Amino acid sequence: MSHSDPARPCVLIVPIKAPAIAKSRLTPLPAAQRGELARAFALDTVEVALSTRGVVAVLGVTDDFRLAAQLRSTGCEVIPDGATDGLNATLVQAAAEVLRRWPQALAVVLCADLPALVAAELGAVLDCLPEAGSAFLRDRAGAGTTLYGADAASFDPRFGPDSAAAHLATGASEIHVDAPSVRADVDDVRDLEAALLKGVGQHTRAAVDLVLTGQPEGNSEGEPPTG
Repeated sequence: MSHSDPARPCVLIVPIKAPAIAKSRLTPLPAAQRGELARAFALDTVEVALSTRGVVAVLGVTDDFRLAAQLRSTGCEVIPDGATDGLNATLVQAAAEVLRRWPQALAVVLCADLPALVAAELGAVLDCLPEAGSAFLRDRAGAGTTLYGADAASFDPRFGPDSAAAHLATGASEIHVDAPSVRADVDDVRDLEAALLKGVGQHTRAAVDLVLTGQPEGNSEGEPPTG
């Protein structure tokens, strides 16, 4: 559950690509298994975010109807991805929705692929966000971004290749805090192995168990293959 009286009110925006096309770098796993892992990563990320001090709501952004229903069951708010100009345009639209629904809260983007996320570490990162302006947290690899927050006047996300440098170029400040789980996004099998060593959430653990048991590849809705 979200805290009703946080020390610093934040709404976390979690953009989630449709699982059917997500995590293409998790090869050699078949597409259906990659999709189920992506779905599990998002659910674990959102559940931890909802339990984090300072978070008044989590706003998932996805066009996947099945995932949207699962997110709502956790207490997450969900809106469709209504932008056609890429991720950053989607985030700007979501931030406008945050301003409309929660005008006193700070809009904070959080990547959806953090299955080993720890609430205390996420809370420590949120505590570092400035009252005005923008700030970001680098991913473990160093070039990317896993969290970005800004007030309404400064919200200018630059997710994509070399996003950390792109955020710096906009004047965003870099957050330096010991929060490895917030930096540990999962893009490939090596990242997943590292997350499993740290400890992942229940959804990811269940999805990995299915992969290890050699579940046959299905379609993106989890149905058996046709032929």
